[in-house]
Amino acid sequence: METKKNTISVLMLPWLAHGHISPFLELAKKLANRNFHIYLCSTPVNLSSIKKGVAQKYSQSIELVELHLPSLPNLPPHYHTTNGLPPHLMNTLKTAYETVAPSFSKLLQTLNPDLVIYDYNQPWAADSATSVNIPAVQFLTFSAAVIALGIHMYDNPGEMFPFPEIYLSEYERLSLDKALQGGKFPFDEGLRRSQDIILMKTCRDFEGKYMDYLSSLVSKKIVPVGTLVQESTNKDDHEEIMQWLDKKDKRSTVFVSFGSEYFLSKEEIHEVAEGLERGKVNFIWVIRFPQGERISIRDALPEGFLELVGERGMVMEGWAPQATILQHASIGGFMSHCGWSSFTESMKFGVPIIAMPMHIDQPMNARLVEYMDMGVEAVRDENGKLQREEIAKAIRKVVVEESGEVVRKKAKELSEKMNAKGDEEIDGVVEELVALCNNK
Repeated sequence: METKKNTISVLMLPWLAHGHISPFLELAKKLANRNFHIYLCSTPVNLSSIKKGVAQKYSQSIELVELHLPSLPNLPPHYHTTNGLPPHLMNTLKTAYETVAPSFSKLLQTLNPDLVIYDYNQPWAADSATSVNIPAVQFLTFSAAVIALGIHMYDNPGEMFPFPEIYLSEYERLSLDKALQGGKFPFDEGLRRSQDIILMKTCRDFEGKYMDYLSSLVSKKIVPVGTLVQESTNKDDHEEIMQWLDKKDKRSTVFVSFGSEYFLSKEEIHEVAEGLERGKVNFIWVIRFPQGERISIRDALPEGFLELVGERGMVMEGWAPQATILQHASIGGFMSHCGWSSFTESMKFGVPIIAMPMHIDQPMNARLVEYMDMGVEAVRDENGKLQREEIAKAIRKVVVEESGEVVRKKAKELSEKMNAKGDEEIDGVVEELVALCNNK
């Protein structure tokens, strides 16, 4: 397809996770509405999941471009995504992704975009672009607080982070070290290769001081793109869920979801279930299992749980229309792993968070939730294990008790403020990208 004259063409390369592809797609839509032509590049299995989101409206301005990973014996094409990927294959997927650098270079020569926007663990993408004189800019789908703390910890070990509200407990620090396999913080190389600016999925309103500190650490201008919350799906497609929610009182129900990449252990499922039962509020809970695991929801839950909660709870497997559910009037709290996209969705729709972070950046996001008075974290024991009583306590505070009025009020205020701003940040992004392309 020929790009229109006077447009800037951008090749986008997100990491192979839905939590990254979705904000890249939302940014692509915002730029497409401002006369940019976008090539969105990923594996076939990931592109098939977003085809509907591009649909007719963007068919002329957003092209989906396939990037093929090697098909290894333990990594067939349906595993070329983090969605449902068994955790032990994550490093195999990362290694396979790095092998596509030569294919990506050929793609750049064929498409010849004006600009490349790449993700956090892809310094090779920036190198490929630079080698053919195409400017490359990193787009991070994490909070500025998380990146700033991470770089500070690894560049200045032992030195106090200037914002004590964002911290890691001992068990969280050990878990992060394990996830990084004792290596260097994975953002360093990509950040330093980004040309002049770094795009971030955030807003200056609530992350300004962390953005400024990060800017000083990496000597780049941090440009916020806003929260890029996905448009909600058609409510008619989810009639059963909507009808169930319609029967519940306003702000009486908790939505429970821990993202597409973390799978609760049986012990954790039982603690969450007991916490929900003791919390005595309505709930809609989405449970996920890794691909290939044959286990029924009834077998995963404590015996008799579904009968005990009855009409008070709805438990589903796999996927639920998160944005649509969070906007429903009966939702009064979001029990979340505090992935950054879930955090920003909750904020946009004014739903306070019951924070239950699991790994990587989520504990730091949970600290931000509490610091901003946007929710309450369910306290774990000293070994990092979930505690049913603490889960129930956090639920009651956020949804029912008078002491939680401050978080309910704050969530509403933040939502109103964000929605009033609209796409203000995107105008600044466009200005920066145009300047970058004109200067090359």
